[in-house]
Amino acid sequence: MLSFAGALKVFVALEPQDMRKSFNGLAAVVQEHLGSDPYQGALYLFTNKRHDRLKLLFWDGTGLWVAAKRLEQGRFSWPRSSQAGQKRLSLTPEALTLLTDGIDLKGARMRPWYERE
Repeated sequence: MLSFAGALKVFVALEPQDMRKSFNGLAAVVQEHLGSDPYQGALYLFTNKRHDRLKLLFWDGTGLWVAAKRLEQGRFSWPRSSQAGQKRLSLTPEALTLLTDGIDLKGARMRPWYERE
């Protein structure tokens, strides 16, 4: 389980990305497509077309973090753009936790995912 401070800025890339990208590739997406600086301390979240994988990119002041999650079954409830041409969406750290834990942000309900025991 991930835990982040309440002051953390979290941005979700609304367009699917190639999940083969890592540190430099994701940092380039943040700069070129999202129009942000990946070295300012915000966390950026990315998904693939099927919404069954996600990666996050985070600069902690000393280096970049890349973390990934692959679902065994099901899909993430990925936010959608509210405006035409919007490429990113801001989330609270609490909403990030809900999204990664399988809560549908729209209806605040648990997604029916497979859990290993």
